[in-house]
Amino acid sequence: MPAPAPDLPRQAILDFIEEERAAGREPGRRDIAKAFGLDGGGKIWLKRLLREIEDDAQIDAAEDGSPVRKHSALPAVLLCEIKARDREGDLVAAPLEWNEADQGEAPKILVERARLSRKSGPTVPVPGVGDHVLLKLSRLRGTEGVSWSGRVLKIMGKAKAQVLGIFRALQDGSGRLVPVDKKAQGREVLIPKSQTGGAEDGDLVSVSLRRESRFGPPEARVRERLGSLKSERAVSLIAIHTHGIPNEFSPAALAEAAAAPAATPAGREDWRALPLITIDPADAKDHDDAVHAAPDEDPDNPGGHVVTVAIADVAAYVRPGTALDREALERGNSVYFPDRVVPMLPERISNDLCSLRGGEDRPALAVRLVLKSDGSKKGHSFHRILMRSAAKLSYQQTQAAIDGKPDEATAPIRESILMPLWAAYGVAARARDARQPLDLDLPERKLILKADGSVDRVLVPDRLAAHKLIEEFMILANVAAAETLEKAGSHLIYRCHDEPSLEKMRALGEVLASIAIKLPKEAALRPVLFNRILKMIKGSENELFINEVVLRTQAQAEYVAENYGHFGLNLRRYAHFTSPIRRYADLVVHRALIATLKRGDDGLPKATTLAELREVATRISAAERRAMAAERETTDRLIAHFLADQIGASFDGRIAGLNRAGLFVKLDGTGADGFIPASTLGADYFRHDEAAHALIGDRTGESWRLGDRVHVRLIEAAPVAGALRFELLTEGRHVTSSRSFKKSARPLAAKRNMARPGGAKPGRKR
Repeated sequence: MPAPAPDLPRQAILDFIEEERAAGREPGRRDIAKAFGLDGGGKIWLKRLLREIEDDAQIDAAEDGSPVRKHSALPAVLLCEIKARDREGDLVAAPLEWNEADQGEAPKILVERARLSRKSGPTVPVPGVGDHVLLKLSRLRGTEGVSWSGRVLKIMGKAKAQVLGIFRALQDGSGRLVPVDKKAQGREVLIPKSQTGGAEDGDLVSVSLRRESRFGPPEARVRERLGSLKSERAVSLIAIHTHGIPNEFSPAALAEAAAAPAATPAGREDWRALPLITIDPADAKDHDDAVHAAPDEDPDNPGGHVVTVAIADVAAYVRPGTALDREALERGNSVYFPDRVVPMLPERISNDLCSLRGGEDRPALAVRLVLKSDGSKKGHSFHRILMRSAAKLSYQQTQAAIDGKPDEATAPIRESILMPLWAAYGVAARARDARQPLDLDLPERKLILKADGSVDRVLVPDRLAAHKLIEEFMILANVAAAETLEKAGSHLIYRCHDEPSLEKMRALGEVLASIAIKLPKEAALRPVLFNRILKMIKGSENELFINEVVLRTQAQAEYVAENYGHFGLNLRRYAHFTSPIRRYADLVVHRALIATLKRGDDGLPKATTLAELREVATRISAAERRAMAAERETTDRLIAHFLADQIGASFDGRIAGLNRAGLFVKLDGTGADGFIPASTLGADYFRHDEAAHALIGDRTGESWRLGDRVHVRLIEAAPVAGALRFELLTEGRHVTSSRSFKKSARPLAAKRNMARPGGAKPGRKR
């Protein structure tokens, strides 16, 4: 039932906020609820009211206990890069990690000027163009082109006046640079013979621009040779250096890892007799989680199960304040490229001491979950243990055994270990289905490489029930960790995901109206609403389109020190506990559990403050986005290299994104992403209709919409930048408005060539 609206005028809320700010205080949602005596349904009403007010640009939306803000727009604290100065000389920043294809144009943030003190100078750090800074954000009103301002909290890294690219040797001993940045494609940079720094043809180099001129290309000096594209595993080097991902451990960190002793039973519960097993991808090198399940023998829990999830005890080896800890925080997470892994921790820790290898003693932090017959959790407990994995299995092995086709490894344990796990998962799945989390099952491509690091083929692995089994048990363990720490009043880092903004929901409603579907109006937004929409269009011509729109409607998950729930999973509290080998957030949660449950002296230090965890959460959220961008760009480069010898070939695909500059197309099979400039679409001016997620011709009404099937020809491939440019070979829909689409699929090449003699006009990927 929708939460009833209290008998409270909207203006009273606005007046209270204004009074608090006049007194120098920033009220949060909790403060407002307390001031007006709201609880239960009243708090739900307040949350939605604040979002409506914020959407009308009257306030910044509030969250519990923190200054008002809107998670689905920009977080209160954000890692940014100083991009330029405006006409008044003020610095302008943008989020450090931002995907324009998915998120639109990056917001501009006006950096607040430092106030000067007569005695001590600037009151905050003074950054420069190119610096990476931690900004505390607030909304601006009435500033042209800029909607946010930011106060500098900390300068995270000074700018480096360098450009990355591939060195191409010329006959006279000089060279030229092929930039790795997609936006710099076609820009020539010359490197004089005396400034090559010994670089050889094909080297990835960092250069400093020495001279820019209005006449002729700029000159540069090679500062550093970073590697050669002629060697194996070189493509990921581009993303590693472009995004500044640390890929070498300090001598101090390596020394600490080398000196770490093997685990002993001292101070731990001995669970080596419990047949825990690991289930991972077939090519996994580290194994940080193990599982076991059995029917609950408690007569008061008929039909119940006891599920054990054991996670590698990384906190035993990586203590706060050590070199290993500093390196792990700097990385934030492991980065998984098709041709290499850049680990968060040295291999001595991640692939040896903390990898739950079969038949070897390993330290772990385990949670024992007692499930009722309906899948709900009756209780749980955490234990610091010594374990010994009984088997190392792949998802494919596990699924085959469950389906009655065991191999030599799974046949002996099928009845005693695997089938009890399957039965427990069946029970847990009931509770998951009742909870109704967001059900977006999006396929992920996997690149299979040759020995030289080039692409052999592209696969879309099947999503098996065995995947879902492990995923559900990990979610249960993560929830248990958050509940335990929250109940104890401990600080922790949550994994949160906000509900979609009102603006995005209105846009979704307009898109659904264009295909004759009415978006239900519900007082409390829940994932089940999206699941019903996806079910309605399943199997229709609009299935891919609506799936893409629903995905873009969602907010981005993040790490925070103050909880606001996980919308996608439909959970009130959630934390990451299950992968401390590869995620720093999980390591913090492990330390908090150790300290809270008094399981050792290597837990979260008592002096750790909420402000410190806020900064850690911001840093690792930025590191996660950095890793995602680097992984995506590396895949794009490998695919572009794979397709480089197929110029002129035609492919089927669909429109995966669009903006006023053109269409982003994803090919079937390879999943390759390429760009079609709007200037090549025909003899018309194409307008970007954001509400319809479409480009529409002003004169002809011809349009292309997100999710549309298209046939394209490959015109250009730039492997170094990972850029592909296509020519469109099919016509779009013909519309009279954004709500009226009539499908058309006539050959287009003749019209394109008539409109522009010589074929398509070159464009650039954005």
